[in-house]
Amino acid sequence: MRDAFHPAYWAPPRASTRFVAVWQRNLLVWRKLAIPSLVGNIAEPLIWLVAFGYGMGALVGSVTLPLPGGGAQPVPYLVFLASGSVCMSTMNAATFEALYSAFSRMHVQRTWDGILNAPVTLDDIVLAEMLWAAFKALFTASAILLVMLLLGIGHSPKLVLAWAVLALTGVTFASLALIFNALARGYDFFTYYFTLFLTPMMFVSGVFFPREQLPGWVQAVGEALPLTHAVQLVRPLFLDHWPADAARHVAVLAGYALAAFWVALALTRRRFAR
Repeated sequence: MRDAFHPAYWAPPRASTRFVAVWQRNLLVWRKLAIPSLVGNIAEPLIWLVAFGYGMGALVGSVTLPLPGGGAQPVPYLVFLASGSVCMSTMNAATFEALYSAFSRMHVQRTWDGILNAPVTLDDIVLAEMLWAAFKALFTASAILLVMLLLGIGHSPKLVLAWAVLALTGVTFASLALIFNALARGYDFFTYYFTLFLTPMMFVSGVFFPREQLPGWVQAVGEALPLTHAVQLVRPLFLDHWPADAARHVAVLAGYALAAFWVALALTRRRFAR
């Protein structure tokens, strides 16, 4: 067995346009379960939104947030939570698809092995899986945003740009999840990822309460996490403001996505070389 750091594993991605066929295959299978899948993906975040947004929002009232150009603005807690929860929902949708569904196709159903008998490379499959998970995350986020607009939670025309941010967020977390997909030997392994990484990140990234209330070292940790930068981009759009330091936030998300995809691809190559 080759060494884990063999250059062959870490070569640049060599995907071709054949990844489109793999992506379309996943779409055709998903179409049969599209409605139950959509209901399942949007039900939980909407329950969170109603329970905490309306329930706790009645107790909290409003949250004071700093404005990009200086000053501060009181924001209804429902709007504060909605702008963070749509990012969290995108993260969760991309993660579940790139972990449980991708692992089923790779390890349990051996779908990837069958695809590799066609003129398709492993790089094509990994790229297709990442983009498919990002697509499902964006689809879920779009449905949640539509419900929020119907409820009157957000009405700024700047929210159009939120779709681009959420698409990048989906790509980022799909790439991160594929790393653990390549390392897993069973579904139970994913519990570590959720318990030790995703769940703590939700509480230090400004989804449920302002990060300024946290200790300084916790704020520093949160600043290094991708969900924080997604929230920092989306929340101002809900408030009809342009995000501050938007280029930096986008660069962090893109950097996470590129690095994570490369690591995921290398680990997947190593797994299939055994």
